[in-house]
Amino acid sequence: MNRRKLVGQFCESLCRGAAFLVLTVLFFILGFILMKGIGVINWTFLSAPPTDGMTKGGIFPAIFGTIALTFFMIVMALPLGVASAIYLNEYAGTGRAYRVIRAGINNLAGVPSIVFGLFGVGFFILFVGRQLDRVLQTGLLFGQPAMLWAGATLAVLVLPVIIVSTDEALKAVPQSMREAAYALGATRWQMIRRVVLPQSLPGILTGSILSISRGAGETAPVLFTGAAYFLPKLPVVKLWGTIPMVNPMEQFMQLAYHIFILSTQSTNVQLTRPLQYGTALVLLVLTFMLNLGGILLRARFRKQRRRG
Repeated sequence: MNRRKLVGQFCESLCRGAAFLVLTVLFFILGFILMKGIGVINWTFLSAPPTDGMTKGGIFPAIFGTIALTFFMIVMALPLGVASAIYLNEYAGTGRAYRVIRAGINNLAGVPSIVFGLFGVGFFILFVGRQLDRVLQTGLLFGQPAMLWAGATLAVLVLPVIIVSTDEALKAVPQSMREAAYALGATRWQMIRRVVLPQSLPGILTGSILSISRGAGETAPVLFTGAAYFLPKLPVVKLWGTIPMVNPMEQFMQLAYHIFILSTQSTNVQLTRPLQYGTALVLLVLTFMLNLGGILLRARFRKQRRRG
């Protein structure tokens, strides 16, 4: 008994030490970026376009492009991922089709991000885009790198995270609640829509938060599908001459890609290093704000569910 207790205490101490080490490394990285980048942050840096070969000016086009790209990614990935998880958990059963689809999702989650970028070029741009240009006779409108194809590529990238987290959230709903809904005369879709989805919504939002965090900071997929090296002009088109709207068929600047360019392609790395830390700090803050919004929304739904 004493030996088991000692082994348990040792394992507990080991886990605590590992957690403390991870938190220490995390806070060291965040603190280092904060100290190096806080001196660059000002209104001009956040609201102006880059100038003088990206050695001066600001990063507003990159901020705008990152937010717009993340929006397109969520719009395309979230409904498809939730619908796929609902099918797997509520309709597919446990047969061969379920096993094949589940194996495909697990394999998709392990694919390197740069492979998704090459897939986006080959499928979305060269196949889908060029076919649309040929059918619609639009020249080279769809068959070139653009924000729409970059968002679609990131949507495929984050799809496994959304599907797996949503599937686990659906499985966490007790089977007795489904049977009670059937006993009251509900159809399967009514049971899913009125019982299962409201109960699993916090878990679905958790998967969405994780996907936002991963997609917003990716570089390799957008490297091939739409990110521009230097594009101070915003990807915006005006409808009816007055209403501004994001143009999904334009290239764009993105924060993670901007950091990559400043650190690898600049003619004077020492001069752009403060801008690198400032851009990294803005990306971290932006990701934190997106995550915080999702966390607050999830907490609100949980509170409403407890009241209900």
